[in-house]
Amino acid sequence: MRVERLTTVDGFIVFDLDDVRVSAGGTRLAPDVTEAEVAHLARAMTYKFGVLGTRMGGAKAGVRAEQSEKPEVMARYCEEIRPLYESRTFLTGADLGTSEADFALLHTDEGDHVIRSVVDGVPFEDLLTGYGVTVAAEVAVGSLEGRTVALEGFGKVGGGLAREVVRRGGRVVAVSTVAGAVHDPSGLDVERLWDLRREHGDLLVEELGLEVRPPAALYGVPADVVVPGARTGVIDEHVAAALDARAVVPAANVPYTEAGLRVLRERAIPAHADFVCNAGGVIGYESAAEATPETVLADVERRVAALAAEAMAHPEGPFAGAVALAEDFIRSWRGDDGMPAGPPLA
Repeated sequence: MRVERLTTVDGFIVFDLDDVRVSAGGTRLAPDVTEAEVAHLARAMTYKFGVLGTRMGGAKAGVRAEQSEKPEVMARYCEEIRPLYESRTFLTGADLGTSEADFALLHTDEGDHVIRSVVDGVPFEDLLTGYGVTVAAEVAVGSLEGRTVALEGFGKVGGGLAREVVRRGGRVVAVSTVAGAVHDPSGLDVERLWDLRREHGDLLVEELGLEVRPPAALYGVPADVVVPGARTGVIDEHVAAALDARAVVPAANVPYTEAGLRVLRERAIPAHADFVCNAGGVIGYESAAEATPETVLADVERRVAALAAEAMAHPEGPFAGAVALAEDFIRSWRGDDGMPAGPPLA
């Protein structure tokens, strides 16, 4: 790995494979983002490109700033990384704390790619990511009809994911934000959650008339599918031991620790790979400029469903299966000596 520290903002870029011509991954903005966290995310991008059959290295950037500082900070950031972006040394886009609009200065010569469109009031990239996670969840449990989902986070990805779960016949029975977790076995009203999010942000959980428990309580809720949607390493051995779910289908990157993954395997709870489940955004970026949203959604459905199903066939579970798929492809163009030093685990 190689870390390039920035000079105009408090930030850095981590390149997972430091000898490849093109690397790509999102830019995360948070006051406490760390190089270790971003290194895990860069590794996840390498494996995501691997399962998608793309000869590209993973990279991620971290910018330490508050949301109130974002317009000024992102303007400086985009200007500093412009040479890397234009040379395709580092291609980047939205991640936690950022949106596609924050990268407008980099996109001036690229036209209106479908990934930057808005569908039903939602940035298309966010919708794509949630859509892909929903597809993976459906593969994990056979069908979402009548199934229950516990969702960590109700932000730009989680909201679209919740809508798609309901559209496919499932129920979102629990949601958590940094303000707490709520649970209703009969199912939460997803459209009401959207309205409350617009008005109250993460405090939406306090407006539902339900008991608000600590955020971590989400992982004790009985559900067919639990969707980690926050930051890295949330599924450690303690959370994995208490989990009451049939499958883990991540929206967030690098949700598992090595010990957490081991406990899930011992409990026979399938742990699906984040770099398969949330690959929808990358599939969207790789789509043709003239592609329509409907075409891209169909491509995400086809590719994520096929990858999730193939990974599930592995005797050690879907995470091991996805790692094997990614590493087989990476080895095919880099050889044994060019392999990353292990899969993305926190």
